[in-house]
Amino acid sequence: MTVHQLPSTPSTVRWGDLPCAGDRPVLEVDPGDVLVVDTVSHEGILEDQGRDPVAFFTARGVEAAAVLPDAVEIARSVPHDPAVQGPHVVTGPVRVRGARPGDVLSVTVEALELRADHGVVSNRHGRGALPGEYPRDGAALFSVLARVETDPATGARRGSMPAAAGTDARVRFPLRPFLGLVGVGTPGPEHLHSVPPGMHGGNLDVSALGAGSTLHLPVQVDGALLYVGDPHYAQGDGEVALTAFEAPLRARLRLDLVPAEAVRVRGALWGETPELLVPIGVDADLGEAVRAAVRTAIALLVDRGMDPPHALAYLSAAGDFAVSQVVDRLSGAHGLLRKADLAELSGPAGTRMPG
Repeated sequence: MTVHQLPSTPSTVRWGDLPCAGDRPVLEVDPGDVLVVDTVSHEGILEDQGRDPVAFFTARGVEAAAVLPDAVEIARSVPHDPAVQGPHVVTGPVRVRGARPGDVLSVTVEALELRADHGVVSNRHGRGALPGEYPRDGAALFSVLARVETDPATGARRGSMPAAAGTDARVRFPLRPFLGLVGVGTPGPEHLHSVPPGMHGGNLDVSALGAGSTLHLPVQVDGALLYVGDPHYAQGDGEVALTAFEAPLRARLRLDLVPAEAVRVRGALWGETPELLVPIGVDADLGEAVRAAVRTAIALLVDRGMDPPHALAYLSAAGDFAVSQVVDRLSGAHGLLRKADLAELSGPAGTRMPG
């Protein structure tokens, strides 16, 4: 195992679209290697926020020295057209030697480290779950600065943001860091917009996939061409305003390759944690996204030894399904299935968590 360092710099990122076949990798690794990547949030650097993170954050009380230099350099020098590209700063692609279409790339999040003590939640341009209602009073953009603070009673870190304009009252909530965007390259010459997720992964925004989780991605092009971005410190399922608590993370990722002949659940997008199986569904229609997540859940349970009717009955009795997000052009849904419930079953869990 080799540990690779990957900073987010103008030469290692794309802004607003996703890698595809033929793109030059910024790094090559072997299966089983570890990637330590410094991700950059798009919030605070976008055009409608002035494309000047120092000015944006200092105007909201953040010291200039606390603004990340890599965010400043990307905002200054990386081309970006918000009219045709998405907002996300995407780091990669990373070529995984030996990866071929039909394989599965299993991306395990070994650790996540906060790179700042502040971030942003935004609602903009009639997007989010309530377009036409918010932002209010005809505004194009509403952004609120969120902070990381320490709970004086427990010593634990938590999120905090104002309850209203002009008040000192704040709401406080747990931090649940995760990468909202993890994906693999797609066939053909087209660079996909960074917002809609799909079978390539991408902007899935599944909050359950934090430290200790693994996302299993069907490889679509030689080398897999992994990329990451959209770091979050916390997100409520649904992500209803449009963004989560967007802020930069350092992610330590292990990249394992499951060869095609060993893949047991095919054509499925799913993740897992030590405690949970997390089937994922994506579709323009939220109901269809839920149905896709249920079908993948059934496939995972059948692979463990259940038959489909009993699997569906179990899911109805004990499986939880949540809205991942409703703001990324395509809606997402995911299931939460307790592995402990399945302890008496004999079959393996799909591709299984490596290691």
